[in-house]
Amino acid sequence: MMRVAFRCDASIQIGSGHFMRCLTLADTLKKKGALIRFVSRNLPEYLRDMLVAKGMEFAALKNEGSGTCDGDLRHSHWLETSQLQDVQNTIQALSDQIWDWLVVDHYALDARWESGMRMQAKHIMVIDDIADRQHDCDVLLDQNFYENMQGRYTGKVPVDCRLLLGPRYALLRDEFWQLREHIKPRTGPIKRIMVFFGGVDADNYTGLAIKALSGLGIKGIHVDIVIGAVHPQRAQIERECVVQGYSCHVQTTHMAELMAVADLAIGAGGSACWERCCLGLPALSICVADNQCKQISNAANAGLLYAPSCDRATVELIWDHTKALFENSSLLNLISVSALNTVDGKGVFRVAGILGMSCIEIRLATENDSQKLFEWRNHPTIRSVSRTNDLIDWKVHCSWFASILSDKDRTLLIGYLENKPVGVVRFDKDGDVVEVSIYLVPEGGYAGQGRNLLLSAERWLQANRLGIKRIRATVLNGNSASHRLFSGADYQLEMVTYIKEV
Repeated sequence: MMRVAFRCDASIQIGSGHFMRCLTLADTLKKKGALIRFVSRNLPEYLRDMLVAKGMEFAALKNEGSGTCDGDLRHSHWLETSQLQDVQNTIQALSDQIWDWLVVDHYALDARWESGMRMQAKHIMVIDDIADRQHDCDVLLDQNFYENMQGRYTGKVPVDCRLLLGPRYALLRDEFWQLREHIKPRTGPIKRIMVFFGGVDADNYTGLAIKALSGLGIKGIHVDIVIGAVHPQRAQIERECVVQGYSCHVQTTHMAELMAVADLAIGAGGSACWERCCLGLPALSICVADNQCKQISNAANAGLLYAPSCDRATVELIWDHTKALFENSSLLNLISVSALNTVDGKGVFRVAGILGMSCIEIRLATENDSQKLFEWRNHPTIRSVSRTNDLIDWKVHCSWFASILSDKDRTLLIGYLENKPVGVVRFDKDGDVVEVSIYLVPEGGYAGQGRNLLLSAERWLQANRLGIKRIRATVLNGNSASHRLFSGADYQLEMVTYIKEV
């Protein structure tokens, strides 16, 4: 059983975003059999209840009294103690066993804390998005879009640290990518608006948005206001929604559904940006914290959202820019298309696979799969990287497929993710060696899942075909994607074959 611990906090000051994205990853890992434990200080009760409901362990760090710290990081005050004291507390909370992974998502912790936790975990993953400190980790995830993504962590992580950069790794809950399949780019006039400024919204930007929308005077618009259970102005917002005829959703479990039916969102940065992008929802994004400004500005430059300057939000600012968007449906359509093309919602599966917990299920191919494999194998993208580029005749395919199923030395496998086919893996046995061939389902939306598919198939092979000592792969010279796949899955280059036409 894989054991994964998470160190994150949530509060009025910190917000709930760090906790929620950790919970999304934890939930995916737990569904695949991992033991999960969260370690937090002063975690709100409603978030503890979420962990209990999901069957996850929780260890509360004791309050160290004064709530002050002498840290030298920009967010050190978030920790309410020193990093050294937090290391000691966290080690005690995890001391009953060695953990395969420790995932830390906290702006007040850096390489000093991570190095101190090495004795308690085999591997450490950091979730960060401000790149303002040193880290000692094996994997670093920054799911935000930045114009200089590749250089943000240069010199700030170990040389062998694996970087997972950009929204293709965004940690989104299952309902987002599931609903995405039914989403089309937004077109036409705005008929429904959704307002969400995070689970806490300590400065009540929600209230500003309500005043701005009520002043627009546009009839026939449905407005959904979404707030967290601990919003400091919850009662006032609920009363105002009644007056204006808006729908108020408190701690909703239907966020994806609300985004899917909206034509425009008004909200903050953070993880919600990628939830909206996954569902093609254009957004007027307001910077509500210093660490969001660069994220929002860079995403806006890439056409993934609409954002005014990072000046302090006012009722007038929200009013002006919302009115402008009502008059520019073509811009909203462009944002919707760009967003859908950038975020597929499957980042959590990619991250889980990198941690060693692939979510891909493997099964043997059957006679009923013949038509699907025929179509996939003849797709131009698959033929272009195959030894034979020609279209395969149906009768030839049927003969080949029947021979594969009847040959005890050949194994044909299909991988599935959430009941949808991801790709095909074939193993051809020769003594104690097998040769592997692999491809992803063309146009299936599973780019980046090749490594997870390969490793899942290897585990199936080890469990069901005993006596195999080596796996060999032959890759065409121009197939750079397959070269990266096998080298990234710990395959070693053995020889190079030169061919000369005469």
